[in-house]
Amino acid sequence: MPFDHADIRVIVDTLFLEGALQPVNARTVPATLPDWIRLGAIQRPTSLRDLVEGGIRSVAAKLPAPEATHRDWTDAARRLAETIYRLHELPSEEAAALRPAMRELQLDGDTRLREWVQKRYQDLPSLPVAKAPVMVHHIPRYLSMRRNAGEEKIALLVFDGMALDQWVQIREYLSVRAPNITTEESGCFAWLPSLTSVSRQALFSGLRPREFQASIETTAQEPSLWNRFWTENGLRPAEVLYRKAIKRTEQLPDLEAAISSPSIKVAGIVVDMIDELVHGAMLGKRGLSGQIREWCETGFVEKLMNLLISRGFHVYVTADHGNVDADGIGRLNQGVISEVKGERVRTYRNETLAGSVPADIDAFAFGGPGLPPDFLPLYASGRGAFVPNGQQVVAHGGMSVEELIVAFVKIGIRK
Repeated sequence: MPFDHADIRVIVDTLFLEGALQPVNARTVPATLPDWIRLGAIQRPTSLRDLVEGGIRSVAAKLPAPEATHRDWTDAARRLAETIYRLHELPSEEAAALRPAMRELQLDGDTRLREWVQKRYQDLPSLPVAKAPVMVHHIPRYLSMRRNAGEEKIALLVFDGMALDQWVQIREYLSVRAPNITTEESGCFAWLPSLTSVSRQALFSGLRPREFQASIETTAQEPSLWNRFWTENGLRPAEVLYRKAIKRTEQLPDLEAAISSPSIKVAGIVVDMIDELVHGAMLGKRGLSGQIREWCETGFVEKLMNLLISRGFHVYVTADHGNVDADGIGRLNQGVISEVKGERVRTYRNETLAGSVPADIDAFAFGGPGLPPDFLPLYASGRGAFVPNGQQVVAHGGMSVEELIVAFVKIGIRK
């Protein structure tokens, strides 16, 4: 960044608030230090809290309007993610003081996104992908274009269930532990409902969910769908690799042996540690952040990325959906009426069954484009979850900003 330019200096505070710049801890700050630099030097214990508080105000003031574009929403989601990450980094007491303001921001963002989705989501699946994928099912087509542009070997890392704020946490960890790794970041939309069997299967197949109707409730067909996409785009089956449940350092030697085959041109790898942690989270997303930190400190993430890059792969990182803190609104005891029993969404085979939900359950229906006609989702409203009243969970499947908009990142090596 040209920091000697006057137009840059006047927006440095915004760059810090929105995460384009990261503050540093400073033991002493010279009195002669210009104010535009002083913003990024954290000396007082309250400085980081002040930065988070300012970030909440800044993101709230820039939430997209009803006529916003999908890029406006991905940009807003990334700003929100930066602020959530910083909130989780604060000491417990300071974070607790800011949590009501953050909660208000999150609910306002989710409400606006729901209104936007009901009007504009149907347009997303058919948008062009030349510059970047708009939805996760665009990713294989985009990667195929990158291969045609000269990136002969490509590895796609799908961090199952990773919310954007959790990507920010991983990126910040890498900036310290692996400063040779660079990132080019954007965002894209998951498929609704934001369930693994729907959105991750769309991601690996390059298809809309109605095009894999027979397997929409399972991920068992992912390897064959991934293979089929690439064979239809000029590769032989022996040149395509799929691996899942990769999450620990001791698994890397086997992965290294597989990708070292000269024939492998494309690798799709599911890293499912975050999703595993989400389903066992007892202390909310703040507690989950601590578990992700411990996982990163094992060195797995940077070793995986460096391994792929050292074997000549162009590496991309994404997620199939995110996750959110949710509160119980009541359990739905419907036996076999509901086909998919998620904590944030239930699906039904027809409108009659979907209409059997008790009236006192705060939920709404939204079919959306691209789903099979007999796959009807019912979503918990707001930050609700179909668990006992008052129970708090970390969940996915719904329509919140943190669940629906995910990271899409190109990983590189600093020259």
